[in-house]
Amino acid sequence: MPAYERNGVGEIAFAAQKRYISFYLLRTEVRDACADRLAGHDTGKGCLRFRRPEQIDFDLLRELLRATAAAGPGPVC
Repeated sequence: MPAYERNGVGEIAFAAQKRYISFYLLRTEVRDACADRLAGHDTGKGCLRFRRPEQIDFDLLRELLRATAAAGPGPVC
């Protein structure tokens, strides 16, 4: 599972599971700030799941990645 780290702490990761593709958003404050955009998506404690590749919301992922990069180092879930 590829992960992106900052100062040795994982903040974002991706994984292909048997039934879905997972995007792991490990920064709690970014997830909380984007809660309205995540509503209606299949989510877990720290992940966003897409059942089929054509369901991937690349605009949402781009927004989450930018928010994580702008947030600076911080706690992860």
